[in-house]
Amino acid sequence: MEKLRLHGFNNLTKSLSFNIYDICHARTREQKKAYIAYLDEVFNADRLTQILSEVSDIIGAHILNIARQDYEPEGASVTILIAEEAAYDGPTPDAVVGHLDKSHITVHTYPEFHPDNGISTFRADIDVSTCGLISPLKALDHLIHSFESDVVSMDYRVRGFTRDVDGVKHFIDHEINSIQDYIPEDIRNRYQMIDVNVLAERIFHTKMRLTEFSLNDYLFAEKAEDLSEAEAAELTDRIEAEVNEIFYGRNFTSEPAGDAD
Repeated sequence: MEKLRLHGFNNLTKSLSFNIYDICHARTREQKKAYIAYLDEVFNADRLTQILSEVSDIIGAHILNIARQDYEPEGASVTILIAEEAAYDGPTPDAVVGHLDKSHITVHTYPEFHPDNGISTFRADIDVSTCGLISPLKALDHLIHSFESDVVSMDYRVRGFTRDVDGVKHFIDHEINSIQDYIPEDIRNRYQMIDVNVLAERIFHTKMRLTEFSLNDYLFAEKAEDLSEAEAAELTDRIEAEVNEIFYGRNFTSEPAGDAD
């Protein structure tokens, strides 16, 4: 594809908000705490930094600074400041700071569990905001595979404009009709997807949920084959209800009776 000749710097800002949800059933209070502790270890600040650093490499950005923090009792946050080109190592740091305001990658995790009904949910919110030629869409495949989530919600928006050498404004510099255009086929085949797109405003929204269901994938510290048929059916209904409510963003069922501690 022929490159667009610009008057100066590409001022388009491309922002991807990537929200993932992992659902699990932990029967007792001890199992719930163990599940949260497991997630807190697997997705601690060091691991999240690794994932976001890989995202930076994939989109072709250069890391300028990393700030990360683990929290008590659980959760973690990471912020990475990035630039399209390597930072200038000279006596004018103010120029670098100005550039940092436009490009960054952040992640925040939210492990939680229902106090009564055994459902535990892990949410990670990732934001990738870039300016210039680099695009966060290149990292979608890696992000989805890194978390292997039950439900994914994504928002992508292109803001601002840039001018070409003739002074003509360009409000987007790449073709897109849907975020799904940038998701590999093997992932699309595993998920149900819904789009809400406003092409004229360069706003794109896609949400996904896994289509295949295996109860063992949602149980912590127990196996489906050890449950009675009635227990397995009840848990299947409850977990599928949880996935549906998160996917559609509204409540469909009343609260079920709680599990015994």
